[in-house]
Order: sequence, then structure tokens, then C-alpha cells
Amino acid sequence: MAEVVIVPSAEAAGELVADSIAALIATKPDAVLGFATGSTPLPVYRALQSRGLDLSAVRGFALDEYVGLPPGHPESYRAVITREVVEPLGLRPELVRVPGDDGGPLEGAGGRYERDIVSAGGVDLQLLGIGRTGHIGFNEPGSSFGSLTRVKTLTVQTRADNARFFDSPDEVPTHCLTQGLGTILRARHLVLLAFGEGKAPAIAAAVEGPLTASAPGSAVQLHPRVSVVIDEAAASQLVNADYYRYAWEHRLPWENL
Repeated sequence: MAEVVIVPSAEAAGELVADSIAALIATKPDAVLGFATGSTPLPVYRALQSRGLDLSAVRGFALDEYVGLPPGHPESYRAVITREVVEPLGLRPELVRVPGDDGGPLEGAGGRYERDIVSAGGVDLQLLGIGRTGHIGFNEPGSSFGSLTRVKTLTVQTRADNARFFDSPDEVPTHCLTQGLGTILRARHLVLLAFGEGKAPAIAAAVEGPLTASAPGSAVQLHPRVSVVIDEAAASQLVNADYYRYAWEHRLPWENL
């Protein structure tokens, strides 16, 4: 069973997850972090920034990247990661990778990214959001639980959800490079974040629903160490929410996120 932690706000979630990341870095200064983009992980990045940690040795791999945006586009995930993670946290840009950033052809980019993750020793802690379609990374419904980094076609819903970041919905790319569900499941600790009532169905399907490719987020049920950190609104459709609260309140002294 996933560890489900229900918190009062996104800010509280950010502080809690930042504590876990800080503890990891204290024991492993060159830890490998998996970075998610979008609005969901921003409270974590803000909380980390406020701690003033030395993250100069931390290595990172982004979950995904759009295909087809011109170099330097402000909504490319390379630009977003640089703007929201690398620069505020004082990371070394050369240690933070984004799918397809090695200058090679798109064909084969997924395999090269996989090899780079393995060469770095694998991801220690992977941050995840979840989309309304249930996707994690850009693994849309139907994605194989064994899938690796590859090109995917974005659903109409996902493109609509991301249109707010672009001047026009037509500018949202139709394709992406994304880590696969199998890639994500290799990380040693998964931290899935979700806030707001709009994410409640996807969270319920991921945590308590059947294990199915129709709900890609349900793949986290296969992982030995996954923490689901959500606010009350995102938890509103969980059948076992009271138990999750009880379990967290009665955790043992050594049981941290």
C-alpha cells in the first residue's frame, strides 16, 4: 500500500517533501533527483530554496520534454527547469538533464536518456504530479507499465490542460519525450503530489483503483516505496482517507516521508 499523507495545503506538502529531500542530501550530497514540471511541484522547490541548502553536487533528470518547440522557447521544459529549479536552488546546469537534450537525433533519444540515468546510478527520489487523464510524466492512458523513455502523442485533454502556458492552444505540441512508467518505477522513492478537487478522481484511481493501463498513475501501486502527498480536496474521493490520516498520526518515531 502506498503511504498517503493528507495535508492542509500545497504549502504544507512542499515543506514536508522538502524535509525528505533535505534528509536525503544530508546523507548523499550528490543525490539524483527526478524533477517534475508544472505548478504542482512548485511548493517543494520554494520550500527547498528557503532552506539555503548546498545543492551544487545534486544531479537531476527531468521527466519529460515537448517535441517540436524551437530552441529557447520559454515553455520548453528545459527552460522551465532552468527557471524554476536550477537557478533558484543553485544547481549546476550541466548536472541537470532533460530528455532529448544531448544534441542527438530524436530517433533513439529515449534509449540514450535511459542509459544516462543508469550511468548516474539511478534516481534516488522522483517527484511526480498527476494529470486529469491519470498520466504521470506524459504517460497517457494505455501506456505500458514496462515502458521506457520514448516519444508519446499527447491527448486532447492534456494539451487543453497545458494550453494556459501558451499564447494559443494551437501552440501546444502534440508530441513529447517522456520517461516511461517502467523508468519511473526504477527510482528508489516516488513522491506523488496532487492538489485540488480536480485531481481527486485521478488520485482515487491511482491509489485505490485497479491496476490498469487505463489509469497510468496506478502503476505506483507496484512500487515498494511511494509517498502520496495531497491536500484535502485531492483526497476527497479516497475511500480509506480516514485510515490514511490515522496511520500518519500514529507513525513510529523513525517513520518519516
